[in-house]
Amino acid sequence: MGANRREQTTRCTRRKAHALLAATVHTVRLIAPILALVLALLAALSFDAPLPPADLVIVERSDCFTLDPQRMSYQHELRRARVLFEGLVNLRASDCAIIPGVAERWEVSSDGLVYTFYLRADAKWSNGEPVTSHDFAYAWRRAILPDTAADYSGLFLSIRGAKRFFEARSAQLITLAKGCDAQIAADAWSATETDFRRNVGINTPDDHTFIVSLDHPVHYFLDLCAFPCFSPVPAATVEQFVSLDPQSGRVSQRHGWTKPGAIVTNGAYVPTVWRYKRDMRLEQNPYYWNQSAVRAKSIDCRTIENANTAVLSYESGAADWLTDLGPEYKTEMLAQRRTYLERFKGDVDAGLAHGELLDEIVGALPPPRSGERRDLRGFDAFGTDFFSFNCRDAMPGGAVNVFHDKRVRRAFALAVDKQALIDRVTRLGERVASTLVPPGSITDYPIVEGLGYDSTRARAELAAAGYEDRDGDGIVENAKGEKFPTVDILYSTASPRYQNLAMAMRDMWRRELRVAAECRGKDAKLYKEDLKKGNFMIARGGWYGDYGDPTTWLDLQRTGNGNNDRGYSNPEFDAMLDAADAELDPKARLAKLAACEKWLFTEESPLLPLCNYVTVYMYDPSKVTGMTDHPRLEQDLSILTRRTQQATP
Repeated sequence: MGANRREQTTRCTRRKAHALLAATVHTVRLIAPILALVLALLAALSFDAPLPPADLVIVERSDCFTLDPQRMSYQHELRRARVLFEGLVNLRASDCAIIPGVAERWEVSSDGLVYTFYLRADAKWSNGEPVTSHDFAYAWRRAILPDTAADYSGLFLSIRGAKRFFEARSAQLITLAKGCDAQIAADAWSATETDFRRNVGINTPDDHTFIVSLDHPVHYFLDLCAFPCFSPVPAATVEQFVSLDPQSGRVSQRHGWTKPGAIVTNGAYVPTVWRYKRDMRLEQNPYYWNQSAVRAKSIDCRTIENANTAVLSYESGAADWLTDLGPEYKTEMLAQRRTYLERFKGDVDAGLAHGELLDEIVGALPPPRSGERRDLRGFDAFGTDFFSFNCRDAMPGGAVNVFHDKRVRRAFALAVDKQALIDRVTRLGERVASTLVPPGSITDYPIVEGLGYDSTRARAELAAAGYEDRDGDGIVENAKGEKFPTVDILYSTASPRYQNLAMAMRDMWRRELRVAAECRGKDAKLYKEDLKKGNFMIARGGWYGDYGDPTTWLDLQRTGNGNNDRGYSNPEFDAMLDAADAELDPKARLAKLAACEKWLFTEESPLLPLCNYVTVYMYDPSKVTGMTDHPRLEQDLSILTRRTQQATP
């Protein structure tokens, strides 16, 4: 009996154990997905943990599309590029003078065709490897290659043999596209490498000497060398992400080398974190040769697309600098700054008279009162807002283009009261512009004046072109009684500014010239398509200079220039630019360019300059220092700092 009880007890215990095990397994199965989710969330949080506070926080409206210096092109990207990659020379932020970069010195031949750069021995990549002349040659070759489709390839084509090399490789790629395999692609690429090494004017006799030979003198070549697309890249690192496409024969560049953890830089900073459209952390490059000049040890670059949210972020103390103050109410904010400065006008005027910088003066003044501000500032920028005239022989479809006649273009230019546009429409206090080059932005370049506001002369110019109100109906006609075509004014809907300007000018032209005019807004993509096709009569435009020479503006009007959306072509103008290019004396050359610009905007008027852009920053000069007010606004992130950190070595 005892044995049977023990056996029954054992069986009962086993049944309970099996039941408990089954229940446990069932429970685990139920909660397993929850446990997995919790573990995934914990892992995500560990990767998305808040970054430690940075020495400086800036807010941008958009993120960088790439960190490849040969492909970066937007203003905020170029600002970032300048502190990640260092070229042969740098621009000093305060006055945009050329100063040494990786090259500690250089020589220029007497005919201006050969530049010899001597690289400093202590220039290193962020992995500790030396920066060599071969890194520059490699970077410049990839910028010139049509395979990479870099926006600024054209800036390299003044190098001896570069244009022919570009064209030869382009033709080769067209041929390869018709039939190619891995071996054909490899042979073609080997021939391309040999062609570049033998026939393009870039030589590297040793690791620290870089020689460039030009087809013709380029008086601003050193300024070009400071542009980010002329920066070196680490050939050994980049090549790990390069392959040949066996079907097209093209060099295929994967962009993994630009990601934190892989990227190698030679500038003041290295990106250590990049969470796209959120933030990027820049940390000081421990191998940068000029570390003593770097102020902030770390910079947090945050992306906040919503303009109002960006302002709220700044107001909460989460940011030191908003690089582009977007809200429409910035005009009221600027008025509050003017009120503040007016209260201390005597102090400001006295400081400026003694050569002090405006930010230093304002930063030392007492705090603003209610209704005043000092934490934003409008800067005259290296850009000009304009509307383009369609200068082509005919409109798409063959219709007559009245704006092919320069008298009509002059009439429309003379009929615009630009000061009224600034006072009532843009309301940012911009400078009226009658030409393209912003005054004072280029050393030794004269101030050039174009056509001003003159409604009487505007009507006379239109009459000279054959259009008058002959029947008293309020609309001008030609001698055949044909009314002036309804003027099509194209603008991008990307900003209310463009629409407001278009509508204000429409009303001016209706009133002053007695023409019919209508505005046509399109989204950015469709607007650009119409612009390139010439499907407009007048269209919104604008340009920021790429380098410190008048040709960054005047070349826009050259026959065949890729940015000549107006279709303007005049051999006389092209010849004037060529004559200036051939002038070896720097001041005489600038005088010729000034004469060329004056002729362009008093006689030809291919476009209608309105004003020089104003860029509005939000920062407090009592807390942040290092900002430049030079018109080119080449802000150097490496010298910006909070005032409490200035004493930190």
